Amino acid sequence: MPGMNKSLGSSSVTVFGIPNCATVKKARGWLAEQAVDYGFHDFKKLGVPVDLVPVWIAALGWEKLLNRKGSTWRKLDATTQAGVIDAATASALMLAQPSVIKRPVVMWHDGSVTVGFDAAKFSARLP
Repeated sequence: MPGMNKSLGSSSVTVFGIPNCATVKKARGWLAEQAVDYGFHDFKKLGVPVDLVPVWIAALGWEKLLNRKGSTWRKLDATTQAGVIDAATASALMLAQPSVIKRPVVMWHDGSVTVGFDAAKFSARLP
């Protein structure tokens, strides 16, 4: 299956997320069905790439990248939630609590970045 044995940097498409996340599973399944060679970066095993969070925030905006609907966000105390007011505070929280990052984050062959899964949008990004 494409992507299963690829390490970060060896593929032109990299999926970042958590393997048991339903949306990540859908995205990975769709990529495999399309025979897209992709790498997978598991936040739980490998952590969040510190150098890429600013790239993702620049491409998507911290508000879009921060998952305020997920259980991890809801479990945070009100003070922590209220303290997320800009890219710097959002970035710090994402690095400390990877599960607050909306998933999957995908870095495409052309250097662009997307978050979430939409088959039509994924299809438009294929070479």
